[in-house]
Amino acid sequence: MSRTVYVNGEYLPEEQATVSVFDRGFLFADGVYEVTSVLDGKLIDFDGHAKRLKRSLGELDMAEPISSEDLLGVHRELVRRNDLVHGMIYLQVTRGAATDRDFAYPSKDTKPTLILFTQSKPSLANNPMADTGMKVISIDDQRWGRRDIKTVQLLYPSMGKMMAKAAGCDDAWMVEDGAVTEGTSNNAYIVKDGKIITRHLGTEILHGITRAAVLRFAREAQMQVEERSFTIAEAQEADEAFITSASTFVMPVVEIDGEPVGDGVPGSVAKRLREIYLDESRKVAV
Repeated sequence: MSRTVYVNGEYLPEEQATVSVFDRGFLFADGVYEVTSVLDGKLIDFDGHAKRLKRSLGELDMAEPISSEDLLGVHRELVRRNDLVHGMIYLQVTRGAATDRDFAYPSKDTKPTLILFTQSKPSLANNPMADTGMKVISIDDQRWGRRDIKTVQLLYPSMGKMMAKAAGCDDAWMVEDGAVTEGTSNNAYIVKDGKIITRHLGTEILHGITRAAVLRFAREAQMQVEERSFTIAEAQEADEAFITSASTFVMPVVEIDGEPVGDGVPGSVAKRLREIYLDESRKVAV
C-alpha cells in the first residue's frame, strides 16, 4: 500500500505526486525543510519546528505557503491517513516554479511549492544504537556560510555521511577553523567532569529544535551547560559525547576518528538526557 503525500493542497498517492521541472527547489536548491518526529501517533516539538520554518522562510525572503495552524492540520491528517504510529514527517517549501530557469527570483506572485510526506520508523524511540553508541569521523566543513537556515542544500552533508560509511563509521563531525561545528544532520556535544559542552549558536550551525529542548531539560535537571566551541582533540579526551536531532533524539557517541570516548560505551549523562527528552516530549506531544 502506497503512502498518502501532500502536494500543494492535495492529498495524493505517492505515485501520483509531481512538481514542475521548473521548480526552484530542483533547479537551485531554493527551498527549506523541516522534520517532525511522531511518537505514539503524536507530533514531537511541532511548535518549535513551525517557528524555525517561519524563520528560515523569512531569511530567504520566501512566502509562507500556509499558516502554522493549517500546517498542523496537514501533519495530523497525514498521520491519520498513513496510520503513522512512530516515524517522521518531512516538509519542504520551495520558491515555486517560474515559467523558465533564471537565477533571479521570480515575481512575488509565484506560488511556493509545499510538500509533506511520512516515513514510518517503528523503532524510532527504541533505536538499538542508543545502547551501543555511534562512531564518527571528522571532516572539513565545506558548506556555505548560512547553516542556521534549514535549506535543502544537503549535498555536502550527504557526502560526509558517505565518507563516514566508507570508514566503517556512522556519521561525521564537521570541523572549521580547528573547532567542531556539528554533525552532518545533528548537533554535537561532549561531556567533561559532568559539564555538557556544545557549540554556541550562530550562522555556523543549525539552531536545533531538539538541541534547545535538551539543553532546557538539562538545566532543569541541574546539569551544567556551557555553550562554546571545542576541538576534536578535546572531544577525544572527554568523558562522554553525543548528538541530538529530531530523528535520533539523544544518541551517544563512543568513538571519534578511531579513538574511544571515555570508556568507549554510552555514558550516563547521554542516557539520562535521552530518557528525560523522550518522557517530557511525549507529555506535550500534539
